[in-house]
Amino acid sequence: MSDSATPADRPPAWVADAVFYQIFPDRFARSNRAAKAANLEAWDSPPTRHGYKGGDLFGVIERLDWLTDLGINAIYFNPVFQSASNHRYHTYDYYHVDPLLGGDEAFRLLVDSCTDRGIRVILDGVFNHASRGFFQFNDILENGYDSPWVDWFTITGSPLNSYQSDLPPNYHAWWGNPALPKFNTDNPHVREYLFEVAEHWTNQGIDGWRLDVPNEITTPGFWEEFRYRVRAVNPDAYLVGEIWGDASEWITRGDRFDATMNYLFTGKTLAFVAGDRIDAAFAKGVDYPLKPAINAAEYGDTIEWLLSLYPEGTNRANFNLLGSHDTARSLTVAGGDIDSVVLAALLMFTFPGAPCVYYGDEIGMTGGKDPESRSAFPWNRPDSWNTRILETYRTLIALRHAHPALRHGSYRRVHSQTGPAVHLFTRQTPKERLLIAVNAGDKAATASVRDLKAGRRLKTLWGTGDVKADGKNVRLVLPARSGGVWRIKP
Repeated sequence: MSDSATPADRPPAWVADAVFYQIFPDRFARSNRAAKAANLEAWDSPPTRHGYKGGDLFGVIERLDWLTDLGINAIYFNPVFQSASNHRYHTYDYYHVDPLLGGDEAFRLLVDSCTDRGIRVILDGVFNHASRGFFQFNDILENGYDSPWVDWFTITGSPLNSYQSDLPPNYHAWWGNPALPKFNTDNPHVREYLFEVAEHWTNQGIDGWRLDVPNEITTPGFWEEFRYRVRAVNPDAYLVGEIWGDASEWITRGDRFDATMNYLFTGKTLAFVAGDRIDAAFAKGVDYPLKPAINAAEYGDTIEWLLSLYPEGTNRANFNLLGSHDTARSLTVAGGDIDSVVLAALLMFTFPGAPCVYYGDEIGMTGGKDPESRSAFPWNRPDSWNTRILETYRTLIALRHAHPALRHGSYRRVHSQTGPAVHLFTRQTPKERLLIAVNAGDKAATASVRDLKAGRRLKTLWGTGDVKADGKNVRLVLPARSGGVWRIKP
């Protein structure tokens, strides 16, 4: 799916125009074309930590109409390789797609089907750790220090304590989880293996990688070599790192990642629009800031700081999201408040970078932290869908596609004479200038915008709010808990 070649130190140009959709394969859609195991959970039953629902890649193919109608033109898949877990972060074969997902045949058909529709595909790259079923680690389980693969991991004792819950693992494991032995990436054979895996799937036609916990691979030069090898196969491959905080050291040099998963944007945006509605239970123990509630001035300062962390090209490539498989659902985080979700979506789809919809968020799916946020998509229960949220997502995605300023324009905060709950900013290209306003407060508010001279120069593109002339200024009268987008006519 490559366009013209991208310089190696720059993010691919196509990312700024992308609207991503994140799919957790076991939970999105189930097809009869894939072989089904006998012991599957009922599709509509509450998700469990270890149970399988039986979603597969053929099911994704059969729902591509849903995605294209929504306006999606890129998909991020949680891991698809063979694994003994429903989330597939416990990889045991990096060269084959899990047969429960339809195997390699389904993957090839999926990539072809997406290519035909102009949909980009990026995969989850889990290269920090493998699983107990990974062949080389399994050989160590059987043979201990006599295994020829013993240096692929960091072993501190034999026999391995891999299944004894009363003993810690005597090998380096991700966060001490014995199911996830950590690769010894200081071993050149391990590095070569992982680089060849990345090359293999890039050669299969994917458009990039979302890289799992990449900051936990500390081998000097690892990610620089990874980038070089992947970009040699596809110069337009997108590399986004799962880094929850300030990622500037990982992406500003242009030799590792193109962008980060922008959880800093996630947390501050929800803290602004939802405020005290945020369920405190979901603000504890998370690596992005949901508490305390912040006002418009604090939000504006935070956004300006966030945009200052990265070069402009990186900001246009950052992976913006309101939730993922690692968080509670955005509607649940916001205490079930629909207005909060609508306003957060408005801010995400008008912000620099590539927005991403976590599967089901567009219909208002709910759920707490893992495993609750990983329910199956309720295709057979449309009565459970929130039509207001769905319409919000559809219209905002369409608006983003229709207006280049929302994808490529500069971002400028607008300081106005207004209350503490109104945030305003512009997105501008040489040919287009848009004004975006959000009133997160519980009362109507009036914003006096000083650099506009007449109300007739604003055309409403989305949302609510009255525009009135006020001498040399323009006044926006915004209902409580509302927002809008206006085109500023020349």
